[in-house]
Amino acid sequence: MADFDRISPELLAPLVRNTIFSGNIHHYDQVESTNALALKAATQPEHAAETSAEGAIFIAEEQTAGRGRGGHTWHSERGTGIYCSFLIRPPMSPADALWLSLISGIAVQDAVKEITGMQPDIRWPNDLLLHDKKFAGILTEMKSEGGRLNHAVIGIGINVNQQSFPEQFRTAATSLRLEGGQEYSRLELVAALVRAVDREYRALLRAMNSPIRTPALRFEPIMRRVESRSSYAHGKLVHVDEDGGYNGVTDGLDPRGFLRVRTDKGLRMVISGSVRPLARRPDAAGS
Repeated sequence: MADFDRISPELLAPLVRNTIFSGNIHHYDQVESTNALALKAATQPEHAAETSAEGAIFIAEEQTAGRGRGGHTWHSERGTGIYCSFLIRPPMSPADALWLSLISGIAVQDAVKEITGMQPDIRWPNDLLLHDKKFAGILTEMKSEGGRLNHAVIGIGINVNQQSFPEQFRTAATSLRLEGGQEYSRLELVAALVRAVDREYRALLRAMNSPIRTPALRFEPIMRRVESRSSYAHGKLVHVDEDGGYNGVTDGLDPRGFLRVRTDKGLRMVISGSVRPLARRPDAAGS
């Protein structure tokens, strides 16, 4: 790892000066998991001064036990990727927490396009793809009390300059370097990511606080943005790993952010299952 590309708070701070995370950036050489670190810090009295503010970031050069959604592992090669977690305290219900993952997908998409010029795809709810291979993932975890979130942690892992992957990841994983054919500055990318997360989070807070006659449509502007950014939102033949597994064609998001899938047995909502594409047959209509 080149020293000039270390993601240190001193180098990152001036690039994210006007965000809610400014002044609360924590950098580590090696940790088990940045999400675990942020969750622990949020609840320990000795970290109260650091984490009581609205935003804090935990960044590592390497994770030894990186985690993904559904109990999957995240390969965190030293000094080549971005492994970070955002600690926030949104005044929202746990039922609305899916929006945190969805806005983070938009943030990753925007940051990658800004730095590399490439346009990633979003696979609901938390994967970012280039040429149908995953290069980034999002894991949102939270603690709630009395029907309100106490705090939430948004973990984001991005494969930036990896040139190869362990055998078990090779067919499904890629990196920005492999897709773009060049190295990219992790510092510039994480700065763009922090700015994008800040922008999307502020937009989410505005949506939550805006006067609206129909509460079910409160998040509609964000829902439409996610749909417009993802090839998986509409008309994609997929297999859903939920309720025993089923196939169908995606039909947009519902007002809660869940993915709708039309099957031969009717419309179904994907609550937490994994979604994978299927090769479309001329007569495919879902099953």
